[in-house]
Amino acid sequence: RVAGIWGTMNSWQQYRDDLALVHDLGFGFHAERCRNGILTLLEPVRRAGGVVLELGCGSGALTRYLVDAGHRVIATDASPAMLERCRANLGDSAEIRRIVLPDDPLPEADAIVSVGHVLSYLPDEDSINRALTAAAGALRPGGVLAIDLCDLRYGDAARVGSPVARLTEDWAIISPISLASPTRLVRNITTFVRDGVGVWRRSDEQHVNVLVDASRFPALLAGHGLDVSVGASFGDEILPEGLVTLVGTRHR
Repeated sequence: RVAGIWGTMNSWQQYRDDLALVHDLGFGFHAERCRNGILTLLEPVRRAGGVVLELGCGSGALTRYLVDAGHRVIATDASPAMLERCRANLGDSAEIRRIVLPDDPLPEADAIVSVGHVLSYLPDEDSINRALTAAAGALRPGGVLAIDLCDLRYGDAARVGSPVARLTEDWAIISPISLASPTRLVRNITTFVRDGVGVWRRSDEQHVNVLVDASRFPALLAGHGLDVSVGASFGDEILPEGLVTLVGTRHR
């Protein structure tokens, strides 16, 4: 039997309980892929005892690697369900806060990191600009920025028309991908979670990613004191085509 729940479209209400659970249990591979590159970039921050601000920590996959490496971490997300899972996974080993980009103020930090194209979930390009400039303003002199987001090429390379689908004994997910426009990639995500009494609970969410020309961000951030370059990875990992990195430092 299946019980259905239809989700809202507001970005801060994405990753509600069931999708947060599925993401926690089955989708930590991106943080695993990026961790070596991120940790190498942040090594000077670790040695200096600086603070790392993580935007879009989710259930804490990357956060755990940062904490285990000896970093002081402020882990943030917009999703209450994700933050609940992050707290359950990490306890008090990191400071965990709810921050909704681009409007909530950011605490000062010696590094700002984000993986999983978190900024691409914001509603429009202007919101991404504002989030990036807020990050620049929160970085202390010499601070490190390391984030990924979706370039325009991501839409060309995404599996449009071929749904992502996974099935386990306790949960399942299917997510068709489409392009609403050259700058809007849409995922209609359906999850099924077994509730333990013979019912598979259904939940639906629609996620829209804003695709941008990332080549313009170095100039934007230079005006806010950051030297940033656009790349294809944080280190030697291989990321999906069109998922680009912004890596740089704030002027001393």
